[in-house]
Amino acid sequence: MLLLSLPLAGCLTSDDGGGTTTFTDDRGVANQPLPDRYREQILAFMRTYLNNPVGVREAGIAEPAQRTVGGRLRYVVCVRYSAKETDGNYRPARERGIMFVDGRLDRILDNAAEVCAGASYAAFPDLEKMSR
Repeated sequence: MLLLSLPLAGCLTSDDGGGTTTFTDDRGVANQPLPDRYREQILAFMRTYLNNPVGVREAGIAEPAQRTVGGRLRYVVCVRYSAKETDGNYRPARERGIMFVDGRLDRILDNAAEVCAGASYAAFPDLEKMSR
């Protein structure tokens, strides 16, 4: 039984030693494909990420841009929005980076000031029209 569990234990470790868990198979290659349908992927994710996806204001989105994240070149889409709090009030607009690996949404970068510096935002009305 012990010999059977050893190969499986290797699947739980990270090659880069950073301890970050991702849900995509990050091959670590620099030639990442441009994410297609990134807006749809972001909307589907934001429905679960936000406590209340209804009534988002000041939504903006930047085009995908290659940025270095964790020492690897990745496509990042910067998103800015103001979400409704549980008490009905709005937070100031927040900026998030959404990282893609192999064309699929991998994770959200909460501290996106550096990775989204200089991003040019366009209106993202679909984020403002979300429902539960």
